[in-house]
Amino acid sequence: MERLTAFKAYDLRGKVPSELNPEMAYKIGKAFVKLLKAETIVVGHDVRKSSEAISDSLIKGLTDAGADVTDIGLCGTEMIYYATPALETDGGIMITASHNPPEYNGMKFVKKHSVPVGYDTGLNEIERMILSDDTGENSEYPGLVKKKDIMAAFITNLKKFYKADKIKPLKIVVNAGNGCAGLAVDAIENDLPIKMIKIFNDPDPDFPNGVPNPILIENRKVTIDAVLKNKADAGIAWDGDYDRCFFFDEKGNFIEGYYIVALLAKSILKVHKGENIVHDPRLIWNTLDVVKKYGGRAVESISGHAYMKQKMREVNAIYGGEMSAHHYFRENAYSDSGMIPFLLILELISAENKPFSTLVEEMIKEYPCSGEINSTIKDPAGKLKEIEKKYSDGIIEHVDGLSVAYPKWRFNLRMSNTEPIIRLNVESREDIKLMNEKTEELLKAIRG
Repeated sequence: MERLTAFKAYDLRGKVPSELNPEMAYKIGKAFVKLLKAETIVVGHDVRKSSEAISDSLIKGLTDAGADVTDIGLCGTEMIYYATPALETDGGIMITASHNPPEYNGMKFVKKHSVPVGYDTGLNEIERMILSDDTGENSEYPGLVKKKDIMAAFITNLKKFYKADKIKPLKIVVNAGNGCAGLAVDAIENDLPIKMIKIFNDPDPDFPNGVPNPILIENRKVTIDAVLKNKADAGIAWDGDYDRCFFFDEKGNFIEGYYIVALLAKSILKVHKGENIVHDPRLIWNTLDVVKKYGGRAVESISGHAYMKQKMREVNAIYGGEMSAHHYFRENAYSDSGMIPFLLILELISAENKPFSTLVEEMIKEYPCSGEINSTIKDPAGKLKEIEKKYSDGIIEHVDGLSVAYPKWRFNLRMSNTEPIIRLNVESREDIKLMNEKTEELLKAIRG
């Protein structure tokens, strides 16, 4: 079957206008209504220059197909995840390309209760309808459009995840990266007893300070510098649509997402005993240890938001965390959030009465890790088999890619869905030297 390049495994993402444009957005709107037999849809968009035009055309397609639309305007992706069940709509669409360069745009889709719609669960059907010109006739009764500001309701909803009176008057650097997070930061500021040092807080479609993607090492310096200059207790930076946030300690160290998963699990289990916590299989020992220590039950899931959300629903997990900085919460329609982790970490730092760095260094000492290391190679599948054979004396699992465990160390090796890349993660038990040696050994085997 012919393919449209913007259609990805979990969402739409492509260059504007060659891969995504208003004309396609219109067709997507009509097809989405047909797919879900939807009567009501909520729509929002990020700050990109192309977002409003794409949003207008998408909404026209949705209403021509007969659906009523609630347009919440400029927002973060988690506001769509919140609004879809809160407004009792049949689905939601967020127009965003997250942390991609300015020339890109995209869409993320959910149906009722914010259940994700990925390629295997509906986007393939939307693609087929568009390619075969089968998006349906215009409705005899076009839908209505209602603009709605839900920021106040969204901020109120966040209050069920934290207690402001448990947060100390910390000094925190907040970096919105000129994406959409600054709007939520401003809205919640008066509810928090902290002093915020704001960087790149205003949404700006030109991204004058670089694409809002804190995963890129070169994008971290400004947050680190601000933390050190202001003697802040922590730093937080968001990506463009703020469904992910990234943390820095008071020494300016970037904190691997792996350790944030354990801190959030600890924070939640201290209040909600005995709950299930879902985690991805890339790095696991620290998470398993913390979840057990605080009386929870750890459940492993394949990486990726569709799998994580599905597993959380299956086991009724209160929280799910990936080392990629996606954090999911049952009371947030099992959806990822960039604001809830920020609030829970503030509460945890306050409760522990220790510097942020101390909380993290304790875990790093017990379970040092390599962080994710990418290698571009010609035959990823063949290389995975080769590595499995080489380490066949370990305990082998295939939950997601290849995981091999030994008594003192383990590793996970996964292929990218979209590129000829292999992703390596290595961890050890209280032995950073061993972890580094094994990382080097594996990289030689992978790249050799």
